[in-house]
Amino acid sequence: MEEYSDLYEPEDGDDFASDAVEQEARDHLRRFFDQNRDKVFFSRQIEVQNEKLYFHWITNRAIHDLEAEGIIKSEVQKLPRAGSIKLVWHRGFRYYKKAAKRIIGIVDEYANPNISENIGLHGEIMVLEAFARFQFLTHGRAMNRFRDRIWMESAHNLDFVFERDGVAYGVEVKNTLGYMDHNEFVLKIRMCEHLNLRPLFVVRMFPKSWTYELIRAGGFALILEYQLYPWTHRELARRISAELGLPIDAPRAIKDGTIQRFLNWHNKQLKM
Repeated sequence: MEEYSDLYEPEDGDDFASDAVEQEARDHLRRFFDQNRDKVFFSRQIEVQNEKLYFHWITNRAIHDLEAEGIIKSEVQKLPRAGSIKLVWHRGFRYYKKAAKRIIGIVDEYANPNISENIGLHGEIMVLEAFARFQFLTHGRAMNRFRDRIWMESAHNLDFVFERDGVAYGVEVKNTLGYMDHNEFVLKIRMCEHLNLRPLFVVRMFPKSWTYELIRAGGFALILEYQLYPWTHRELARRISAELGLPIDAPRAIKDGTIQRFLNWHNKQLKM
């Protein structure tokens, strides 16, 4: 587990530890809103901005608690093109509507299905290209079978199956700001076990506890940290990053050093 020493810290499972972390998150956000009395935010934005301190769900619960205390106010707004957004602001910000309108405008722009669906596909293409540069063989896309085994328990599939040095990996790519669904995460690990594949998740971010689950299953989490936009959308990516403080980038390719992190782990497994 030393390969993950910078990502994983064992969690204390007792209720006191959990309560203490949630109280810390509430205090942290209470100070945050007090220091940003003239700004409007949305829930996912605050979760992502604080993810190095707290799991997304801890931050989300802290937001709900501050609402219940009356420290912050909120409202759910329909986006013009798709979905809805939960806005939150300090209770002292009386004239919040102009700031709220600006947030809705930029979120609606990147939440447009024509863009959001393209971002997901773009992430897969970038991962495919990056692993090809490192001489990984691609067995296929949208795979629910490998060699003499087939997954029939559900209609799910794996984004890719890559192989190198006789080791085959079931690969799941998630180019999203939020975490993937945990039930899907567990199911994809089970799929890999059934198909005799080692699980590899290429994601923007994972909770440390999920990374530990993956280690125990013999897999690897390649954390990108940034949501990857197409180069053609680099101006939109720049604006989202600058105005919303979100980890979004539009590189031409995934850096070699990122894939090298996985390759180093792969090579260590060959020697074990």
